[in-house]
Amino acid sequence: MTVIPYQAEAGAVPPTRRPWYRHLYVQVLIAIAAGVLLGHFWPAVGESLKPVGDAFIKLVKMIITPVIFLTIVTGIAGMRDLASVGRVAGKAFGYFLFFSTLALIVGLIVANVVQPGAGLNIDPATLDTSKVATYAEKAHETSLIKFLLAIIPDSFLSALTEGNILQTLFIAILFGIGLALIGDRGQRIVDALEDLSLAVFKVVAILMKAAPIGAFGAMAFTIGAYGVGTLANLAMLVGTFYLTSLIFVIVVLGAVSWWAGFSIFRLIGYLKAELLLVLGTSSSESALPSLMEKMERAGCAKSVVGLVVPTGYSFNLDGTNIYMTLAALFIAQACNVDLTLGQQLLLLGVAMLSSKGAAGVTGAGFITLAATLSIVPSVPVAGMALILGVDRFMSECRSLTNFIGNAVATVVVSRWEGRLDEAQFRMALSGNSPRVDQMAADAVPAE
Repeated sequence: MTVIPYQAEAGAVPPTRRPWYRHLYVQVLIAIAAGVLLGHFWPAVGESLKPVGDAFIKLVKMIITPVIFLTIVTGIAGMRDLASVGRVAGKAFGYFLFFSTLALIVGLIVANVVQPGAGLNIDPATLDTSKVATYAEKAHETSLIKFLLAIIPDSFLSALTEGNILQTLFIAILFGIGLALIGDRGQRIVDALEDLSLAVFKVVAILMKAAPIGAFGAMAFTIGAYGVGTLANLAMLVGTFYLTSLIFVIVVLGAVSWWAGFSIFRLIGYLKAELLLVLGTSSSESALPSLMEKMERAGCAKSVVGLVVPTGYSFNLDGTNIYMTLAALFIAQACNVDLTLGQQLLLLGVAMLSSKGAAGVTGAGFITLAATLSIVPSVPVAGMALILGVDRFMSECRSLTNFIGNAVATVVVSRWEGRLDEAQFRMALSGNSPRVDQMAADAVPAE
């Protein structure tokens, strides 16, 4: 999206601050609290509101494909230096591989130290596996080869109509390269796509006005259907996972941010509206268009944002990876299965592959866990029934961690490439950028 720098005219009245209740993050926070209360005191009513949350997520997914396509195509076509496209992709994948593996290792270490499943003494034969059968079946259908082949769409248009992020990414990169190669002759197409981008991001702004309603419905359903009481039985696992994810964000991603010259807390503050939306809907996809728009507005180059963010949604899943090794060892401990170091390393290696094979699949966290356990026979797949009841609550933390990880990756890769507007980035994170204030009425509210 082309952004025209804001310049204050002589005698112009500076932008006034909106009332607190008009900020998106405040509205989403109130909606989440209201959803929790409704789901707790009137669970049947809360459970019936599932279509409200689902409808909002579908609305956002509807616009994700054009946002990714237009951002990538115009970004790459505008670069003209195609070597830099490969360089950005290489740096992004190197970053993703390192930190995804680190997240798996962190989950493994924490599970061994805390041992959240120790003492439960569960007999796998007594567990009801009917509810996890669907996930196990999907896991068997998932493989790295099938995943790679699935990136190639059946046709050019099907990539834009089926809602597959990686297929959209694949087609957009090819089309962007094609436009860049034909030079000035393709400029008219690029200009038209730039104009179309303005309209698409205006649609994103309109959809985000419904974010509080979507968060309310999703949270009311979660509490109404599963109940806060279900957390009591597995509080050790849930608490360990949340604490581990928090430490990973503050310590690991915080150290990366510090090395890259910015504060992780400032970045989280800049994205607080999107993070609350992810919390309310348990889906990081609900904030994907807004994340791309705000990272570009914060000074990250459009071409970098277009490549890193959508790819990171499939390959940079820090929260999901922490969950996989932590949950796998929890099941082993609960079922009194003692894993040797070699078996744990095998589990780690399988998890690295299966996490890529199920990337982009709905319910990927639980499916990748099933895929991992089905290949490592030492840990019973039936043990997944133990955590099914609280998986919904852990999915919120997975999504939040994944979201923050992708935001950090976007800034880091932009800085590596020398394609980060430092002044604009500092002003955006400080919250006093006139450019952000000027655009607030025309895009997703800048918090």
